[in-house]
Amino acid sequence: MPGIAPRGDDRLFTPRFLVMCGFSFTVFFSVFELIPTTAFRIRELGAGTAASGLFVGCLTFSSALSAPFTGAIADRIGRKRTLLAASTVIGVLTLGYAITSTYLVMLAIVIVHGVFWSALLSASAAHLTTLVPAGRRAEGLAYWGLSSVFATAAAPPLAFWLMQRGGWTWVCLSCCMLNVLMAAIALTLHEPAIEQRPVSSRTGMLEWRVLALAVTLFLYTFGYGAITTFSAVYADAIGVAPRSIYLTTLGVVMLLTRPFSGRLADRLGYRVVLVPSLGLIAIGLVLLTLADSLAALVISASFFGLGFGTAYPVFVAYVMRDIIEARRGAAFGAVLAAFDSGIGAGSIAVGWLIQRFGFPTAFGTAAALSILALPYFVLIDRQLPARLEGTESAERTG
Repeated sequence: MPGIAPRGDDRLFTPRFLVMCGFSFTVFFSVFELIPTTAFRIRELGAGTAASGLFVGCLTFSSALSAPFTGAIADRIGRKRTLLAASTVIGVLTLGYAITSTYLVMLAIVIVHGVFWSALLSASAAHLTTLVPAGRRAEGLAYWGLSSVFATAAAPPLAFWLMQRGGWTWVCLSCCMLNVLMAAIALTLHEPAIEQRPVSSRTGMLEWRVLALAVTLFLYTFGYGAITTFSAVYADAIGVAPRSIYLTTLGVVMLLTRPFSGRLADRLGYRVVLVPSLGLIAIGLVLLTLADSLAALVISASFFGLGFGTAYPVFVAYVMRDIIEARRGAAFGAVLAAFDSGIGAGSIAVGWLIQRFGFPTAFGTAAALSILALPYFVLIDRQLPARLEGTESAERTG
């Protein structure tokens, strides 16, 4: 079924939309200063790659387990309040990373970090959907996602520069300052009144249909968790400089392709665009298992970036078409649960596999799981009936 063509009066780039893009950029710039440098910090403290993977794993699993609930809570207490509280708490936690001298304490802090991180992402994404016209949903999510993509590309080089010049403390202070900025932006947001509907016993707090579909995300974000944590370490191991080249290439490719893929999905249908993007993710990870040079890393990152950058906004647009506005925090929480579970599992498992069997086996495992994402999505999408709640059911696409 084709997507909904945008109408002439469907304005996308409103001031409020652009503010949320700025907020998202700040959020992801902060976390992608932290994640790639943490692996080196933990090694400085005497632990190995398995412990480095455990840090990101704890962050993402904590986020994943709490996301369905923090998203639902944000629907009830207000998304602006949630964003303000989460930004403030995460800012304090990043100072905690700076003063600790043992990785075990870092792991304890990051578990709390993950809970507030899930609230931050669920609430901001739910708020964003109130600003995007339904007929341009994939396009709007894609453009909004560019802010996080640009942050992903720009943050690691700055973080490594700060770490080289000022040490780990300067990285943490930079992250804290960004969280203060996030809180300031949250204070400026206008949150419209949202009609609250009673949660039926059939539905509960969780969006179970979204969770089932989102297992697709788990299967391909397993590889993303491996890349975000270990691509710099891998580049260092094979003598490639700069060591942030994979993440930078990944970000640039997504930056260049996301606007077109989102617009294409709104016109052709979400499934039509989503299915080949899952294939591109698998190709990128297969190529990573064979990479041994700068050119090979760039080619792998290009395939992975094209697929990954397309898949996420199109998938979200697809599952959100039948979710009423008052339940979008819970729905995004379900998406985030699968997304972060994949990243966490990938980070932990790949760290262990690298330590025991080496990089090719570790990245090969990630590639194998990503290959399963396509048949799983096709099968589960056919098995699950659409939930037709509220006025959104008329907007079905894909």
